[in-house]
Amino acid sequence: VEFLYCDLASMKSIRQFVQRFRAKNCPLHVLVNNAGVMLVPERKTEDGFEEHFGLNYLGHFLLTNLLLDKLRQSGTHSHNARIITVSSATHYVGKLHLSDLQSRCSYSPHGAYAQSKLALVLFTYQLQHLLTANGSHVTANVVDPGVVNTELYKHVFWVVKVAKWMTAWLFFKTPEEGASTTIYAAVSPKMEGVGGCYLYNEERTKSADVAYDEELQRRLWTESCKMVGISDESRSVP
Repeated sequence: VEFLYCDLASMKSIRQFVQRFRAKNCPLHVLVNNAGVMLVPERKTEDGFEEHFGLNYLGHFLLTNLLLDKLRQSGTHSHNARIITVSSATHYVGKLHLSDLQSRCSYSPHGAYAQSKLALVLFTYQLQHLLTANGSHVTANVVDPGVVNTELYKHVFWVVKVAKWMTAWLFFKTPEEGASTTIYAAVSPKMEGVGGCYLYNEERTKSADVAYDEELQRRLWTESCKMVGISDESRSVP
């Protein structure tokens, strides 16, 4: 195992990480996007993005796009490279505000978190569309790990923390259990060549209706490209 540092809240750090990874000239068969914050107070990343949207979504959007050529080179007809992005059931209540993705008008930790998780689902579906249109041997799927007992809940109200402490053994998954669907998406032979799925408990599941809005997928993709400063290849794809 070799560790390379990458801060998903920093566009500069992401670009530096990609440079270091490329220098190793290694293939890339699996990319798991699983960094995130939840319900943090209103604050910005070093690039000026609202933290939920900047770290949970834009960081993964940029990282994935900068590594796409490596993934395409590594995938083959019989063994596709795989992109797995971790979202959350919270996306079901999320609303994407294209005119205010930074939640400047009215900040709500819950709303900002849910929006970032919905954005990840929309991103995955549009990414799979682009990969298919280009004939790439790469698949993209999105995963709901369930309610997992981790430090992600450190910003919730103290009453919720107490309730979590008392009931975690009964209602929460362990980190190992929470990782199972991500691992399934990454290595299961049943997922070979299969993309554009929302997975929960190792099963294909229907995501929020709004996530299937292809126009919204395209508009978010285009706006995201502008925000992180990369070219928009979706414009050349029908």
